Amino acid sequence: MTVARRTLLTGAAATLAGTLGGLALPATARAATATRTAAATRAVPAAATVTGSTPGGQPTADWMGRLDAARPLLGLTVPGTHDSCCTDPAHGTEWSHTQNWGVPEQLTQGVRFLDIRCNGLQGTADELGVYHSDAYQYVRLQDVLDQCRAFLTAHRGETVVMRLRNENAGGQALDPAEFRRRVDHYLDDLGYRPLFHLSGWPTLGTARGRIVLVADFANDWGVIQWSSGSNAYFRTQDLWQTDQLFPLRVKGRAITQQFDTAAADPASSQMYVNFLSYAGGYWPKSAEQTLMDQSVYPYLTAHVGRPARYGIVPMDFPDFHVNVLHLLIDQNFTA
Repeated sequence: MTVARRTLLTGAAATLAGTLGGLALPATARAATATRTAAATRAVPAAATVTGSTPGGQPTADWMGRLDAARPLLGLTVPGTHDSCCTDPAHGTEWSHTQNWGVPEQLTQGVRFLDIRCNGLQGTADELGVYHSDAYQYVRLQDVLDQCRAFLTAHRGETVVMRLRNENAGGQALDPAEFRRRVDHYLDDLGYRPLFHLSGWPTLGTARGRIVLVADFANDWGVIQWSSGSNAYFRTQDLWQTDQLFPLRVKGRAITQQFDTAAADPASSQMYVNFLSYAGGYWPKSAEQTLMDQSVYPYLTAHVGRPARYGIVPMDFPDFHVNVLHLLIDQNFTA
């Protein structure tokens, strides 16, 4: 990715915030669209976020514990979040606001993939802070790790897959060697190494109680290496901007095609990743609402019961889309 999402969005806000499918709308139409989007967001029943179980009867805090320990992680459907700690628009702007639930609530509600992006933490020599581009989210890496450890200690059958990215932005940007040194500081000096699985895609039994590290930073450690495209470990769909007409339709097709491709490739040695999030001039809330309504939810409901794994599926605002979160969890229990 050559342009930081936050940079793109703040620069494009004035001209693109009122677009639908890439075409400019009159002011009255923009207002009506915004009203419908807000109403759709509010319409999600609050009780749906705290039921503690899916329609299929799986407990959201312990759904992995109901799966066979011999299941490979590559064979699962893993709901996740994109820019997992960006919960407050005051820490950036509304354009970089992607979540309402914090990490503990995400994990309790069934999320098992976290997208953690770090720069150097200002005023420290060794620590990492969570950032959206150059905007500090007032969360330290050790806060996230401690929250994950507390959850995994209380829910022994679960695991968390964590993408740890060198955000390399703003005044706290770190070069590859310094970022790697600081990660080592966390692993060894601060004692977090036992919390991690560090050697390729494991079975669920091997991963239970631990964080499976996915490195999105330069290293020669032999750990799982992230790719926003394709490499030995991943096959990723992350179309977050396009200059084509009707961009959310284009993104929606990319999402459903990735679901189809993953379903048709059950023995793959690559983890499929299918980002449901989109930037490209839209508020994350409105883009996600449109994609869920027009593409994601219709696709998943049309394929309920199909024995398929979809891989990692990161999204924005799962609290607004609990129905999709539950469908992804229940997908792991199809025959």
